[in-house]
Amino acid sequence: MTKRLKFALFGNVRQERKSAAVQKFLAIATERKAELAISEPFYLFMRDCLKIQVPECELIKDNQFAADYVVCMGGDGTFLDVASRVADKEIPIIGINTGRLGFLASFSPDHIEETIADIYDGNFNTEAHSVLNLSCDEMELKGEPHALNEIAILKHDISSMISIHTDINDEYLTTYQADGLILSTPTGSTAYSLSVGGPIIVTQSDTICLTPVAPHSLNMRPIVLCDNSEICLRVESRSNSFLISLDGRSQSYPDNIHLRIRKAPYSIKVVTHRGQNFFSTLRKKMMWGTDSRG
Repeated sequence: MTKRLKFALFGNVRQERKSAAVQKFLAIATERKAELAISEPFYLFMRDCLKIQVPECELIKDNQFAADYVVCMGGDGTFLDVASRVADKEIPIIGINTGRLGFLASFSPDHIEETIADIYDGNFNTEAHSVLNLSCDEMELKGEPHALNEIAILKHDISSMISIHTDINDEYLTTYQADGLILSTPTGSTAYSLSVGGPIIVTQSDTICLTPVAPHSLNMRPIVLCDNSEICLRVESRSNSFLISLDGRSQSYPDNIHLRIRKAPYSIKVVTHRGQNFFSTLRKKMMWGTDSRG
């Protein structure tokens, strides 16, 4: 007898043209008599904007929910937001890519039926992606203190560069004079870090990469650490404040607080195709290694 699965559905509420994919998933879930829990904003978006007849479901109004699988309809930005809500529940996330790149949200909306069939048949893999945790000695930080991609320490737009005093396991590393510093997981190595010259790192490599943003020195290069390291940062700036961005969620903080970054005690479980691997995704999604000379 086939197990009755429960899916928690989240999605991008700014993609009206993607309604066909959502309707297809709801029809398949109904046909398979799956239980549904739907994020309240996405439920209202489907009902009021997409005019979709949504089947009976439980509404998710906060981060207290349970399911066998989370289905994320959107791009990688939506995936990161959903991952922050899943957090330490360790519910596997199925990313249906209705955005652009789809590096994390890797399943095609054109193959939803096959994807859900594979879930029921157990024909898939699950990858564990490490997460970074941010804490502060002097104050409680605002919002969710975890990041799947990166924690970025950044100057304000109109500010001059900042000084980021950096210790690793209580030993002094350096002081970055730069526009910022990105601390990325292997997952985040193909995101913001890559755009400022950071290395591509294989997903399950147990590392954290420190990549400076526009450093005021030719000698400041990215450095890769073991992910059991504790990184302590203290920032000084002329504006007496700076930004902390966790997967794009930004807040301003005062100078001279002590920030600590560690690997979180849990991982994010990402559902992938059986035949999918990191290198094929690099070649397909990012055109890595492509020779354009013809």
